[in-house]
Amino acid sequence: MSGVAIRPGVPAAQRSAAAFLYWQAFAEKLGRILGPEPQALAYLGRVMREDQVLCACDADGQVVGLGGFRTAAGAFAIGRWPDMAAVYGHGSAAWRTAALRILAQDHDPAAFLIDGLAVGPAMRGRGIGAALIAALCDEARARGHAEVWLDVADGNARARALYERMGFVARRSMRTGLVGPLFGIASVTRMVRPL
Repeated sequence: MSGVAIRPGVPAAQRSAAAFLYWQAFAEKLGRILGPEPQALAYLGRVMREDQVLCACDADGQVVGLGGFRTAAGAFAIGRWPDMAAVYGHGSAAWRTAALRILAQDHDPAAFLIDGLAVGPAMRGRGIGAALIAALCDEARARGHAEVWLDVADGNARARALYERMGFVARRSMRTGLVGPLFGIASVTRMVRPL
């Protein structure tokens, strides 16, 4: 991970790059709700919360990875009705807002949930994901949390292996039910790491 630093927030000049990185990582899951891509990027650019993300930046200050999280204070990339309506229009915003609420409903607001770990394709395999997870655990500890949660799609073996190496253990598997086709995920496993 030589030459890469983890920092809180998104550098102002890198908001578009961070939105694109997040979209690259989660377009398959969120594409039906936030797509098409130009609207998704506009929405993410509006709603990204500086206090709910850590970024990995290279020596030139370019965002090469990020770790969004949810706490009682809010979420990295979940906006509100005015943001959705501004980007998608009032009619389309209603169902999109409802779908994102379904995605967020199984989160205990008192918990620290890693909600969006992304590393640029050219930078994968260099330890950036592990460094982001370690920094997110430090952030959770500093905020007074005793554990960190995350949900991993049951088909994402690479991510699950990383989380297990970082000390996360499976707590329970959850079917996504009727919303599964909307997100393209049939089930997820809740993983927890004590701090």
